[in-house]
Amino acid sequence: MRLYIAEKPSMGRELAACLKPPHNARGKSYIATGDGVVTWLYGHVLEQDEPAQYDERYKRWNAADLPIIPSEWKLHVDEKAANQFDVVRQLIGKADEIVHAGDPDREGQLLVDEVLDYVGNRKPVKRILLNALDEKSIKRANENLRDNREFVNLKQSALARSRADWLIGMNLSRAFTLAAQRAGYRDVVLPIGRVKTPTLGLVVRREREIKNFKPVDYFLLRAEFLHANGSFVAQWKPSEKFMSELHPKAFDAEDRLIDKKLAAEMLKAFDAAPHDGKIILYQTKEKREAAPLPFSLSALQVAAGKAFGYEPQKVLDIAQRLYEKKLTTYPRSDCAFLPTNQFKDGATILRNFEASTTLRSLMLKANASIRSRAWNDKKITAHHAIIPTVNSINPNTITREELNIYLLIARGYAAQFHEPFVYDETTVEVGYKEEKFAARGRVIKSLGWKELYPTKKKPSADDEEAEILLPSMKKGDAVTYQSGSMLKKTTKPPPRFTASSLVQGMKDIHKYVKNPESKKQLKDVYGIGTEATRAAIIDELLTREFLNVTGKKKELEPTAKAYLLIDMLPDEMTYPDATAIWEDKLHSMSEGAGTLEEFLIGQAEFTRRLCSMALDATAKLIGEDQIKCPRCGRGIMVKRKGRNGEFWGCSNYPSCRMSCDDRDGKPEFLSRPKKAAAFDDGEIISSADFMRD
Repeated sequence: MRLYIAEKPSMGRELAACLKPPHNARGKSYIATGDGVVTWLYGHVLEQDEPAQYDERYKRWNAADLPIIPSEWKLHVDEKAANQFDVVRQLIGKADEIVHAGDPDREGQLLVDEVLDYVGNRKPVKRILLNALDEKSIKRANENLRDNREFVNLKQSALARSRADWLIGMNLSRAFTLAAQRAGYRDVVLPIGRVKTPTLGLVVRREREIKNFKPVDYFLLRAEFLHANGSFVAQWKPSEKFMSELHPKAFDAEDRLIDKKLAAEMLKAFDAAPHDGKIILYQTKEKREAAPLPFSLSALQVAAGKAFGYEPQKVLDIAQRLYEKKLTTYPRSDCAFLPTNQFKDGATILRNFEASTTLRSLMLKANASIRSRAWNDKKITAHHAIIPTVNSINPNTITREELNIYLLIARGYAAQFHEPFVYDETTVEVGYKEEKFAARGRVIKSLGWKELYPTKKKPSADDEEAEILLPSMKKGDAVTYQSGSMLKKTTKPPPRFTASSLVQGMKDIHKYVKNPESKKQLKDVYGIGTEATRAAIIDELLTREFLNVTGKKKELEPTAKAYLLIDMLPDEMTYPDATAIWEDKLHSMSEGAGTLEEFLIGQAEFTRRLCSMALDATAKLIGEDQIKCPRCGRGIMVKRKGRNGEFWGCSNYPSCRMSCDDRDGKPEFLSRPKKAAAFDDGEIISSADFMRD
């Protein structure tokens, strides 16, 4: 018997429907077909043990027990999935061959593999990669099964991610929550995550940058020149020597002229005779701009956020529904490329667009024979870009939100069958009074794919890089200065993150790392988090009230609890440098570089070091009426009940054992404080929420 194990029931039913009949459903646990039995999981039916399941003493949060590093990693069956797990285990026992039908990504690989490992399976396992759930795609995938051993590196990468999240979440959440409690925050819990904490750090630092921002005026000098073939405007481009040697204080770090007096002096000098200038550069180049690649999930979330104001998790949910309706391919993809064997489907999909009044405009100038840069097998791993399937849509059977997302996906796909955007770009430079002025112009020759992306925004005359119409000229031609103008501009603070722009920030994480050397190293990494988890991480920060959504633009603002967490933690956890490097290593591990053991050794050492730092971590003491500990200076004095009555003890216990008698409701500081009585070291809470980003 061949046994297919799908990731979830909906996928299992679609798979069974495409196999040979008869389809003899047995309860709600599996489907028997002519090609074998199909069963399913409910995502991760196995969960990692919590610390208390390793040792009872870990029920109590105690800094002395940290870090908790399992010598052998243990799993248990999720109670809610116990019945289905028993069915799957029995079917594995009866099977001759197993087909792994998890989602085609890191987590999908692990959640079936971990079940097979847990039951001790020794039977041969094949892998089916279901990038779409339409009948044609499923049958094609079933005809091209691969040996599951080819994906062992993907499983190892997922295990490394899962265990690293456990080490960071379980240990550092306890360590820094206890540190906050020692400062008097008795009810606060600080859930720390390998990804969510540096993500929160991005928002906190951005908010502080906005609040501390001081606008600065800067000035642009422009000149109108007359050529025999017409006049044009060019902008002054001061030389490096002028900026760094002659007037270093007149320019900011972005090479903007901030000295109004110097700007006025230069404008006056330009206005003075003689007014003769010369064209020192004039060149026109034809440029061809290829269509943007189809969507990965992050790119789709960002585009939908801009177009419709949809939150990232909402976009994922809608894309998942379109996938399950067999209208689009697998949504949790980090890939923007397409396999060449699907190129032949282009004609069918484009014909579907032509038959739809909603989609017909996408087809008007499409050509199914055009092969864009998106078709590249070398860029494909387990999944590819999100595109429409060969199934046509009926706009009457999907919601407006689903149609909006489908249209974005369809347009991204249709663009691959359009000609490039072609234009002539002209660059001109003028030499005048030993200074250089520059202008740039563009003449569109063919819109190509850009016809699918009409823009409503018109270029402003105040744009610093505005492209203008230029008369025909050649190098060496004479020009005459006509007039000059000074344009005042003001620097603006960076915008607050929205949920969709934060997803983009997590993907382009190299822009936010602290170490300049790391920027180059991390430029090509896949960011922090995964396509499937980024939206959920942002939602968790909102749910736990570390972030609030404000205003019509739905901007993200950090709460007081967010500042407390970020300010308590060392930079290693609040900046994305380390996490981005870890994500890069996880990606490399999925491709066969590095081992699970090596990665976890590094994670364990990092955890030990930060748990040690937590012992000396300080938090801003809460409340004006709090009494600082006179011995350690970091904790506050808290009234407690002991065997001999009420007394006062330092919240920084056991690091500080300061205690004293109570006198009229206040601590009496004695020269020889009594021996500290034992008292509670912190609220006992479940740590299940800290194990995974």
